[in-house]
Amino acid sequence: MLIEAGGLVRSNRIRLSAVAALSAAALLLTGCSQGGDQAENAANEVAASRTPSSGQTEPSEKPSAKEKETEEVVLKPGDNSDEVRELQARLVQVEHLKAVPNGNYGPATEGAVAEYQAGQKLEVTGIVTASTWKKLTSQTKAPTQDELFPKKQVLGHGDNSDKVRELQARLKQLGHFKDKPTGFYGDVTLTAVKAYQQAAGLEVTGTVYEDTWEKLKSQTKTPTQDELKPPVELPTVDASKADLDDRCLTGRVLCISKTSKKLAWVIDGKVHKLLDVRFGAEGYETREGVFSVYWKSRDHVSTLYDSAMPFAMFFDGGQAVHYSENFAQNGYTGGSYGCVNVRDYEGIKWLFDNQVKTGDKVVIHW
Repeated sequence: MLIEAGGLVRSNRIRLSAVAALSAAALLLTGCSQGGDQAENAANEVAASRTPSSGQTEPSEKPSAKEKETEEVVLKPGDNSDEVRELQARLVQVEHLKAVPNGNYGPATEGAVAEYQAGQKLEVTGIVTASTWKKLTSQTKAPTQDELFPKKQVLGHGDNSDKVRELQARLKQLGHFKDKPTGFYGDVTLTAVKAYQQAAGLEVTGTVYEDTWEKLKSQTKTPTQDELKPPVELPTVDASKADLDDRCLTGRVLCISKTSKKLAWVIDGKVHKLLDVRFGAEGYETREGVFSVYWKSRDHVSTLYDSAMPFAMFFDGGQAVHYSENFAQNGYTGGSYGCVNVRDYEGIKWLFDNQVKTGDKVVIHW
């Protein structure tokens, strides 16, 4: 266990490249996840504490080239261990992580580490180096057993699976989930779980622990296939009606129109996909112009708003094209914190997995 500051340092040494730093720093720029109607009311409340409009954090002090070469890595993305669990518990103590410690160094933990490093004027990498670990342990106490191993989580925010679909179907049987099951545990599902926990006399957390899951199963029946995957009625799309800017007619382009509220995937002038989109609420406007996809993050989590941003394709600072469960459930009510929201889960999944590449052009126009 990592108990004392600097008590455990792995022997492997790596060079912290500029690419790693940029990827981790990008996690700090993700303040534009779906906000629903809350986004319209958040502008004044958050204005005083927001990062600059470009989404960039203040530059941290840069170590010398020699320090970069010799800085020892304690923990890194992809690790899965009790040491990671301790890291997560300590990040919870300093309020840089809201997730339950699970020992897995995934995107949420990487983002929390990067956010902590920025706040402490350390090099922002998302990787726990010896200096980051020393600083963190000096500001926190050794986690208790309850902090390290909280009650077992069955499902939680950001999960995407058939079990989430079953959860949604069971909640729907009791009237707590109003729409069709999607299999994605986003803000709408979290709210439904809280409503159920309140009604069932359980601790209201929005997270499905074993007690919540067992009680829910005892009060519902096993969902049928039609309950789990009801027929999806998607609107018929006429690609000929795509609103294409002249800048979208050559190359591979995500052509996004604020007038028609459509995203067209265009290759050499031919439209291959057309999706509904919505944009930033007042005070968080989505920027117009010509950009390019500089980073893709499949299971991204906003560290500013603690919201899931699946299939995120970043094109300008913290602004990205990504799936929004809130948009899927509530339509054009409200807006995002600057990102381009897509409500067709399968559509954006297809774009992310099979089509859009880093470097592809993004045009946002009226």
